Amino acid sequence: MSGLLVDIFGLNGRFPLKAEFESGHGVTAIFGHSGAGKTTLLRMISGTLKPVSGHISVGDLVLFDKKSGINLPPEKRRIGYVFQDARLFPNMSVKRNLTYAQWAGQRDAKVPFEEVVELLGLKDKIHQKPTQLSGGERQRVAIGRALLSDPALLLLDEPLSSLDRPRRLEILPYLELLRDQAGVPIVYVSHETDEVARLADTLVLLENGKVVASGPVAKIFPFIDDRSEDSSVLLEGIVTAYDQVFQLANIDLGGANFQLTDESLDVGQRLRLRVRARDVSIALKRPEQTSIRNILETRLIGLGEQQGAHIYASLDCNGQILRTKITRKSASEMHLQKGDLIYAMIKAVSVDRAASI
Repeated sequence: MSGLLVDIFGLNGRFPLKAEFESGHGVTAIFGHSGAGKTTLLRMISGTLKPVSGHISVGDLVLFDKKSGINLPPEKRRIGYVFQDARLFPNMSVKRNLTYAQWAGQRDAKVPFEEVVELLGLKDKIHQKPTQLSGGERQRVAIGRALLSDPALLLLDEPLSSLDRPRRLEILPYLELLRDQAGVPIVYVSHETDEVARLADTLVLLENGKVVASGPVAKIFPFIDDRSEDSSVLLEGIVTAYDQVFQLANIDLGGANFQLTDESLDVGQRLRLRVRARDVSIALKRPEQTSIRNILETRLIGLGEQQGAHIYASLDCNGQILRTKITRKSASEMHLQKGDLIYAMIKAVSVDRAASI
């Protein structure tokens, strides 16, 4: 079964939603601020709110199609839903909660129970009650319950929003494993850029009830809060070498070499790096005798809107996009023009390794 296809128009009261996007396996992140329409979109996909027109399908399973009159009820859509709070049965064991769909809904999971327990690190918890678990552990049980319901699609509605930062960091590796091993397309709703950078394969941006951009996460990510202090991009590459003496990894970014300080990298590993605009400096000539490890040859492809004393510039680095935040005076003194050869300088210690991919 392939991925998710959504092309719908609908209303939630007086709130209109127009959504059109397509995604494959892996995680499709739905990102938008409060009131953007994220919950309305999930309700239409899950079947609790009927669109006015359009089509929704997961592979060859049609969930809604106005022209043919198909509108499967929620229980027929084979969707595993994970909410912001775990919503477990407090008086039942973890095992009983995990197998809910099998004993209550008479649905047999295609993924073995033991594999799900192992995947989510719940082997030592199956005989406990939810009240004995941490918030992160309860959410892992909720994810396992959804995965064992024989889903064609998993919907995760801000599953980490009720957790504090330590618990969020605890559960993120399990979500990565879920993405890589479950074999089920996942729709992940979030307003946290760190989660999107780390988990998503496809990114859908919602704004005022409309999809304003969608596509591969590295391509769409720069449009998230592109004028905020935390404006950043994602670069994707592969580890080509590791220097044990200086603990520096060489990353091939499609022809450009990048160095990163990280002790846990292996040659051949594919990575996604998050680079913030504020950490990118630029020069018109290649600098010499500098401590900065990453000096990338790029082309200036655009100057953004001015923000007080600052301006953003977009740079093409072997087909991947970098952004830099510089002062307007620097831009003026450098006489920056579209198409200029620009050397982008990035400290190896300033980069976040957002994810392995």
